[in-house]
Amino acid sequence: MKTQGFKIEDSQLQLAARLEKLVAIAAKAAAIVLQLVQARNGGDPQPASMAFSPHEINTLAALESRFKGKTKLQSNPHPEASLAWAAWIIAKLGGWNGYASSKPPGPITFFNGLKYFRACADGWALRDVYMP
Repeated sequence: MKTQGFKIEDSQLQLAARLEKLVAIAAKAAAIVLQLVQARNGGDPQPASMAFSPHEINTLAALESRFKGKTKLQSNPHPEASLAWAAWIIAKLGGWNGYASSKPPGPITFFNGLKYFRACADGWALRDVYMP
């Protein structure tokens, strides 16, 4: 994930304290990505609240409707508000097609999906702030 993900080596920070903060932020994001990778199969029914806030879980629920397919195979097979359910949605946002014939989503797919999701969650939070 160093070269394709966080790109910490490209940072132009010169003070050690600032670089430490950047690495701490990247470590938290990496931990969430690893949680999603481990939860993608749904073997351990952990709640999505382990990695996401209630606001983010609501955003995930809103985004899930974007990916609902016409068949059961094209829909999210995991229980709602579980970490596997969230991983399925984040993987779809990251470009995973969801078919059984394709390989499972990996860390880069989850990282890309998480970046897109964070932007969506920020926008979803603004929906109540400004109404013309």
